[in-house]
Amino acid sequence: MKMVSALPALLLCILGTLIAAAQTNVTTYHYDNARSGQNTKETILTPLNINPTKFGKKFSVSVDGQIYAQPLYMSNLTISGGTHNVVFVATEHDSLYAMDADTGIVYWHVSLLPAGGSTVSSSELSCGHITPQVGITGTPVIDSSTHTIYVLTKAKVNSTYVQYLHALDVISHAEKFGRPVLIKASVAGTGDGSVGGKISFNAFFEHSRPGLLLENGHVIIAWASHCDNTPYHGWIMSYKASTLAQEAVYNTTANGSDGGIWQSGSGGAADSNGNIFFVTGNGSFRSSQSNFGDTILKLGPPSSGKFPLADWFTPHNQGSLNGGDTDLGSGGVLLLPDLPAGSAHQHLLVQAGKEGTIYLVDRSKMGHYCSGCTRDSQIVQELPSALTSNFSAPAYWNNTVYFWAENDVLRAFSFNANGSGLLSASPIGKSARSYAFPGATPVISANGTTNGIVWSVDTSAFASGGQAVLHAHKASSVAIELYNSNQAANGRDHPGAAVKFVVPTVANGKVYVGCAGKLTVFGLL
Repeated sequence: MKMVSALPALLLCILGTLIAAAQTNVTTYHYDNARSGQNTKETILTPLNINPTKFGKKFSVSVDGQIYAQPLYMSNLTISGGTHNVVFVATEHDSLYAMDADTGIVYWHVSLLPAGGSTVSSSELSCGHITPQVGITGTPVIDSSTHTIYVLTKAKVNSTYVQYLHALDVISHAEKFGRPVLIKASVAGTGDGSVGGKISFNAFFEHSRPGLLLENGHVIIAWASHCDNTPYHGWIMSYKASTLAQEAVYNTTANGSDGGIWQSGSGGAADSNGNIFFVTGNGSFRSSQSNFGDTILKLGPPSSGKFPLADWFTPHNQGSLNGGDTDLGSGGVLLLPDLPAGSAHQHLLVQAGKEGTIYLVDRSKMGHYCSGCTRDSQIVQELPSALTSNFSAPAYWNNTVYFWAENDVLRAFSFNANGSGLLSASPIGKSARSYAFPGATPVISANGTTNGIVWSVDTSAFASGGQAVLHAHKASSVAIELYNSNQAANGRDHPGAAVKFVVPTVANGKVYVGCAGKLTVFGLL
């Protein structure tokens, strides 16, 4: 009898060990510094159990503002007297929450408003892109080795606008290094807003939408503007993760104007050598004057207070992109897995902007700018009009790249088919359903190369305050929709009011969706 009764307990113990071993942390935007958007350690959610009968809304947790930042996740964290899976949520009210990822219990909530300060209202900014308040927009980043979460805030103290970089302990929410660091910087230049040959960072005009990047001990942040309100520039700054000391500053249009880094919330990417990649929007372009509007930039690791410009690519029609408000930088960059040694182009990236052209670029030789050209033959591949206007970042899984542009369907392109090192000239799969503006940035959950699911949030109802809709498609055949949160009767699975550019987080059998004033968690029912 004792052996029989012990068997279930033994099986449960083994199962628990296997689940714990497979658990995933999500510590940065789109899962990794390549911005692949893939979680390949998902063993619970499969195409067989993602349907309205077996899968749906588990619970919601109210928060004090809109959630633009992607929720972050740490498994098996020792917190509040136990070991728990924890999800971290940032709001536009300058708040940060640590919640139990499986029950919704709030372990801590901290306001990051400075003493005597308030959030910045959209009316003050004369910009309705984010309403009614602006606080934390860019996705924070977590250093799991030191249990530190880095987050950028925007606020107002009396009549002064300020931005701060915070480093908080993920367990206690204590502010590390004594206090946050005030964001300030200046560079030599004669561009918009310059005084005496110098341009200074303006905390009122500059807005940080991209997710933060943690790379080899550097916390890297990028900025654009609110509603193209001038003067503004694209700024990139690096801070030492262990002290918050500022290490390097880069301005994308120091002798011109604009050139903001938007990327629809996508964070800058980084390769294994510490090079970082950002995409700029409309703005001045003349490389001889260090103006890089509508450009994919490759910057070397910070050194002596600066980012060395390692390489760059600017489309041949940058002038018309700039003149027609068809920013290249509306979409994020994805670093593709390295191809075998000896390949013609071993290190590649892929990106698309408002014009809908997909660019496949060699990261080791990006091609710069081809003046007078009618196409960009200096890069690896160009697919004109492959998409509609793109306000998102692509995802990668199993030799496939997934895009979801505005007023368009989910499109899957094969990569390196038969060793070509190229994308398929046309999609190998398309969804039946389309999304209006802004489209979506998809993420992939899979168990290695099997059970792939494409997750996305349709946020096209954000302007009217309508519901966000979570969708799941079969990754190997995106024409097959497995589930959406409108399918269940009586609004059972409605997550909450839509927030533009949100990205779902899939980890350990659950899906986390940020909305206006709440985080909603989906899982097996």
